[in-house]
Amino acid sequence: MQQPPSDPTAVPAATGSSPTGSAPAGSGTGPSHESPGGSAAGREASGSFGGSAAAAGVANTVAALMPRAKSELAELVAFRSVADPEQFPRSECEGAAEWIARALRAEGFQDVATLDTPDGTQSVYGFLPGPEGAPTVLLYAHYDVQPPLDEAAWRTPPFELTDGADGRWYGRGAADCKGGFIMHLLALRAVRENGGLPVSVKMIVEGSEEQGTGGLEEYARSRPELLAADAIVIGDAGNFRCGLPTVTATLRGMALLRVQVDTLEGNLHSGLFGGAAPDALAALLRTLDSLRDADGNTVIDGLEAGAPWEGMPYPEEDFRQDAKVLDGVGLLGSGAVADRLWARPAVTVLGIDCPPVVGATPSVHASARALVSLRIPPGTDVEKAVELLVAHVESHVPWQARVTTELVGKGQPFSADTTSPAYSAMADALRAAYDGQEMQISGMGGSIPLCNALDALYPEAEILLIGLSEPEAQIHAVNESVDPRELERMAVAEALFLRGYAAQAAG
Repeated sequence: MQQPPSDPTAVPAATGSSPTGSAPAGSGTGPSHESPGGSAAGREASGSFGGSAAAAGVANTVAALMPRAKSELAELVAFRSVADPEQFPRSECEGAAEWIARALRAEGFQDVATLDTPDGTQSVYGFLPGPEGAPTVLLYAHYDVQPPLDEAAWRTPPFELTDGADGRWYGRGAADCKGGFIMHLLALRAVRENGGLPVSVKMIVEGSEEQGTGGLEEYARSRPELLAADAIVIGDAGNFRCGLPTVTATLRGMALLRVQVDTLEGNLHSGLFGGAAPDALAALLRTLDSLRDADGNTVIDGLEAGAPWEGMPYPEEDFRQDAKVLDGVGLLGSGAVADRLWARPAVTVLGIDCPPVVGATPSVHASARALVSLRIPPGTDVEKAVELLVAHVESHVPWQARVTTELVGKGQPFSADTTSPAYSAMADALRAAYDGQEMQISGMGGSIPLCNALDALYPEAEILLIGLSEPEAQIHAVNESVDPRELERMAVAEALFLRGYAAQAAG
């Protein structure tokens, strides 16, 4: 079993009931929410919650804690914690980190510390000791969020947790991944009120996951004892769809590449020079277009697709609905949707620097720049993929234009061992929390760079990915939201997992 590390910064533990002493009112009363088949309390009354009085007790506790969880999530969502100082002040992330540190101290965590990581961001750590000889479980979430994008396109203010008419709670980070941290808190409170904490718990909440700058990975490598655990629960994934309990087994890796094309010393009048002067924006568009074939498949010279996906399928009609594809518009690529999402590389142009239509001048552009994302399937090395992407860009830029590339961030793909004992404990927990439904194993096209670092540092640890980011959550898009029923049920499942995993280790 893992032992607690030495105190990272000698920050004393504290006690209390909430991070700020009193939670603010939520952003609206909205409709009440209730899990299918009734509330957790109703399930206990009917004796139907997995056939277990203990499980029903956990569910009752989580249901009673949901109003508090909503208030806390509202506080946390209010921080504009985008880990990019060019977009939001660094104080927003620092405020969120301090809020989380207070929350951990209020729960009785020891050795609570705000860790300054090498990329200039902060992660928050705490340790909650369990019985002597019990296994250690590391719980992970992140408090940094994606930018809100077009705030005018949001139906509600992005940094105010707001009740939707559909019963969901809207706000940036509500699902990805501030809601994941609240899920962890709910689970710990419930398990402690129903028999006590059966395991030792380490909590790490990252501040730069969305940026992919690797600060926490570097910190963990320099302090390998800090996050050592027997099981690791990454609360940054989600169910395949609402109400279908799912554990994510694979993640694509990620590389972010900034591409700049230069052709002239300065912009030129398009009437005097257009037609002969090399246009940097046109050259950039031609280069980016070369990254996909006519069917939309990603084609990077020398980069092969991974093995076909062998897990649960993703029917095309379900995907069209989840992705909200417009009627009559085709999908990118060919073959099974699951292969395209989880087993093949995929390139996306995230942004282009160019003049807006309003106020544009008749000019031939001297320079143009884009940010390109490459998702990389398990079995492919990210370093090799980046090398091939750069070579492709350099060989496909037209008109001998000058092209430069800069690697902004990267993370290796990840594949979990789904035969480990922890998966059995999680399957039992999800079955109980979701009224008898069996756990599904899915892939995820997104990336969580820390997973590979943890896998390399702690090869004996069992890593499980769960969370709140089901398709309706619209993470990374406008109108992100969380389904409170999913938050409630996943918190119940995590609490039951901690109990089951401890019993499994003891048996």
